[in-house]
Amino acid sequence: MEIKRNLTLLTDLYELTMMNGYLENGKSEEVVIFDVFFRQNELITYSLAAGLEQAVDYVLNLKFEKDDIEYLKGLNLFSGKFLSYLENMRFTGDIYSVPEGTMVFPGEPILTVKAPVIEAQLIETALLNIINHQTLIASKAAKICHAAQGDNIMEFGLRRAQGPDAGIYGSSASIIGGCNSTSNVLAGKMFDIPVAGTHAHSWVMSFPTEYEAFKAYAETYPNAALLLVDTYDTLKSGIPNAIKVFNELKAQGKKPLGIRIDSGDLAYLTKKARQMLDEAGYPDTVICASGDLDEKLIQSLKLQGAQIKSWGIGTKLITSADMPALGGVYKLAGVVNKDGSITPKIKVSETSAKITNPGFKKIIRIYDKKTGKAEADIIALHNEVISEDKPLTITHPIEQWKKMTFTDFTLKELSVKIVENGKLIYKFPTVKEIKEYAKQEKNSFWEEYLRLDKPHVYKVDLSNELLTLKNEMLAEIRK
Repeated sequence: MEIKRNLTLLTDLYELTMMNGYLENGKSEEVVIFDVFFRQNELITYSLAAGLEQAVDYVLNLKFEKDDIEYLKGLNLFSGKFLSYLENMRFTGDIYSVPEGTMVFPGEPILTVKAPVIEAQLIETALLNIINHQTLIASKAAKICHAAQGDNIMEFGLRRAQGPDAGIYGSSASIIGGCNSTSNVLAGKMFDIPVAGTHAHSWVMSFPTEYEAFKAYAETYPNAALLLVDTYDTLKSGIPNAIKVFNELKAQGKKPLGIRIDSGDLAYLTKKARQMLDEAGYPDTVICASGDLDEKLIQSLKLQGAQIKSWGIGTKLITSADMPALGGVYKLAGVVNKDGSITPKIKVSETSAKITNPGFKKIIRIYDKKTGKAEADIIALHNEVISEDKPLTITHPIEQWKKMTFTDFTLKELSVKIVENGKLIYKFPTVKEIKEYAKQEKNSFWEEYLRLDKPHVYKVDLSNELLTLKNEMLAEIRK
């Protein structure tokens, strides 16, 4: 289920001015190849690709309405020929992508567009908007869930998200990353994902006493009584009143769910709370924590012995607070000639990390045959054949003295064709199915690559053919 709006004008102005220029210069039908990828930075270790379905939905529903064209006409920037062209413009190209939930790394083409340049240029901004955001949130959720070591994670971020779309699609991305539920009811309906929540401090404050508030909530939801105990005094008031209500539920044959703590020293308070609940005869009750949590704080609380098995994560997840933008880019990689051959294109920079990889490419993942674990990725040219029947040596694309040879391995091409000639040829999985796939993806990587502090850098190398092509192009440009 999607929010149906016409997003065709969700683009930067310069995309339209370039499109007008392509048409005026007779280049509009020239077929080109663009890659979506993100660059390395110190906070990126791995990412979970997300946002593909919404990105493709946007592309396949491109349509300039009459009022769109009238608006563009009023800008006095575009030719009449261009405005007439827009009336019937649709996407007619191809899209290749890794499936949502795939583990991806800096420099790898997450999504590739092969289309007439006038079409490929238009969709740059929206593709980056959609894929950057959802990949960012899915990746943040994956790291939070990894830190929680199998505990229940609830996404509570809607009220802190940067607008409705960020809240809605951030919720689905959080589930892809491993969260078990969301507080976002609309996202629950749209994506058929579990919703969860308890009550706020205002519920407690609206009753004459804390005990009466707890009692009323438990009577309303006797099979889901998870009580927020930190409105007044967690240890002296909240937990004793919760236990009193739990005793009443128990006498009725009901089983209380647990408590939630939203403030204070969570390590100290949850250890004391666990002791009090156990002594009262409720060792199976859940202690849930919330309040500006992220993966680093969860890791720290676990090291301190905090007795928390359920976590409500809001602001720092839905905004990816430590890295609020993924920084994905959309770069021209080649021009398709009339005979089907490809003229590769490269962007050169004084900064080596910003030099792009030319040509029509694919990602190949190398797995150890005995363990099934991922060992390295190769970015190769699309028509390259790499064999499992002989030893495979990979070379670091910059520090070329670093080499590694594999002898007992299997290979998997990650990119699949999603759209062909403007038509969808791929069946999108549900968010729940993507979540399960992402879980399998994470399990296929060694812990050293997933740890939060100074993780081992996963190897992403260029094939010999691609590396040779890149070096030859750089040498030619330097002449």
